[in-house]
Amino acid sequence: MPALDGMRILDMTQYESGTSCTQALAWLGADVVKVEPPGTGDPGRTLLRDLWEDSEYFANWNANKRSVVIDLRSAEGRDLLVQMVPKYDVFVENFGPGVVAKLNLSYERLREVHPQVIYASIKGFGSSGPYADYKCFDMVAQAAGGALSITGDPDGPPMRPGPTIGDSGSGVQLALAITAAYVHKLRTGEGQSIELSMQEAVTYYMRTMIAIGSKWGSRAAQRRGNGLEPTMNLFPCQPFGANDYVYLMAVTDRMWEALCRVIGQEEFADDERFSTAAKRRENRETLMAAIADWTRQRTKQEAMRELNEAGVPASAIFDTRDIFTDPHLQQREFIKTVEHDEAGAVPMLGWPARLSASEVPIQSAPRLGRHTAEVLADDLGLDQDAITQMAAAGTIELEKSD
Repeated sequence: MPALDGMRILDMTQYESGTSCTQALAWLGADVVKVEPPGTGDPGRTLLRDLWEDSEYFANWNANKRSVVIDLRSAEGRDLLVQMVPKYDVFVENFGPGVVAKLNLSYERLREVHPQVIYASIKGFGSSGPYADYKCFDMVAQAAGGALSITGDPDGPPMRPGPTIGDSGSGVQLALAITAAYVHKLRTGEGQSIELSMQEAVTYYMRTMIAIGSKWGSRAAQRRGNGLEPTMNLFPCQPFGANDYVYLMAVTDRMWEALCRVIGQEEFADDERFSTAAKRRENRETLMAAIADWTRQRTKQEAMRELNEAGVPASAIFDTRDIFTDPHLQQREFIKTVEHDEAGAVPMLGWPARLSASEVPIQSAPRLGRHTAEVLADDLGLDQDAITQMAAAGTIELEKSD
């Protein structure tokens, strides 16, 4: 049985921070009903869109959900949503500053109709403090949380990190908080509100770098590029393309000795120039050149295999195509095949947490309004005539026929 079977979530999220939260819960078995505006729905549906009506971006963050379209600009639409709230355990939103108040969908309002509701919000900077009214996206949160300050070369400017930890990192943290609140509700019958600041969420991923170079926040931690240590660094491999590199980390004396052996420089282990980590840093260029001479004779996969077999932690630099074609991930069945309405059978990355008794198959993200009639009939007992009338009035929208 899915681990969160029975948990019902009214999903008022868009783009990524909120949608990543509700998708994580859906992949653990929760029933997630995504409420979208008429027309184009979640703005993420058209973000980075290529050939299809819904973008790959949207598909990556909205699997295993049901789509209902309600016009919340109308009083009738807002009333309809409020009627739905008591049927759900959790209400999740990541609207910009002031939107919830404008729609009259605050925690206090929803608690009037559903005292046990769990009301979860993601805000860029939280709902209090000098920055509360500032709008926020992923990289804004990463900048405010410190991530850009530690990324890049030591002598260069701050650099934008690649992964969207400001968004999806916030979403997964909120999913954990919602799960905890749900357990609390099962024990006590009490609902509660949850607020998560994206700025604060990013700082969770900063703790190691803070510990390495910040001295309890008394100074700015240094940018380290690909590494200041010559034995914890990036090295080129054949055929010398943009991502043909291997990253290795020889962090102990045993790993250092193993590295010397595997690159055919056993004498380095007894060389006074490299006898300590500090001396290896002093002679960084000589040592890195010797390691690079070895890696340049191999592909990144060959270097990864030989280093690991020798006891040196290392990985090829996997690009996004490598991830989908990697035999290890394929053998572990992490790459899933999902039937998409327009694109057909497409590969998607799976959910990394594997629960032995709670497997939830991945389902394609829903088309806009696909489940409007189904959900309103089940939740509110509306018959087809009532649904048809509301659709004609523009209060709701049904899935468009091809």
